[in-house]
Amino acid sequence: MLHVFNDDRSRPQPHFRHPGWPESTRQVTLPEGGAVRLRPLRRRDYAVWAKLRLKDVEHLRPVEPTVPAGWESAHTRSAWWESYGYLKSAARRGVVVPMVIELDGRFVGQVTVGNIQHGGISDAWIGYWVFSGVTGRGVASAACALGVDHAFRRIGLHRLTATYLPSNPASGRVLGHCGFRKEGFLRRNLHIDGRWMDHHFVALLADDYAASAVERLIRAGRLQR
Repeated sequence: MLHVFNDDRSRPQPHFRHPGWPESTRQVTLPEGGAVRLRPLRRRDYAVWAKLRLKDVEHLRPVEPTVPAGWESAHTRSAWWESYGYLKSAARRGVVVPMVIELDGRFVGQVTVGNIQHGGISDAWIGYWVFSGVTGRGVASAACALGVDHAFRRIGLHRLTATYLPSNPASGRVLGHCGFRKEGFLRRNLHIDGRWMDHHFVALLADDYAASAVERLIRAGRLQR
């Protein structure tokens, strides 16, 4: 049995086997009025997932792990079934929580909490991508904040980490809005777009702030109350 150390008795206790899965998050409202939430990835998401990612190849390929067989091959229906099958199995084991970002009910990206470990480690990483057609509206910050709160309050983690490329400061700002702090610099950390790339390494602890990530964005005027 997995053990979760949670000193805040007011928080909902996560399920030991399937922490935070399959669950949707609360809905939050952007300053201009759009509604954002996270919900579990579904097998029928393939069509819109492939459409957006193929359309956004010039935005995504420079910041995502290298695809040896090519971008189009990585977004075929067979590639989707292989990826979805792995994620569904890992989610059932409580190792990964793959979520879809919805803006006014439309699929616009993903948030994933991965390599979930409980017990004396109690940490995971968080990653996300957002369709370029909705960037600049605060969707990424809202989605990341929802993912952070889900990781701490539903999955029951103590620590959450993330990385971002030096060439992608916008991602660093999103993580900073959600409270992440720089802890290091990882040299040649991931193979991105055909070569090994350095990354900034950031982290956030469940007890770093008294308020949730969503509440902090509301107070900062990045979300409506």
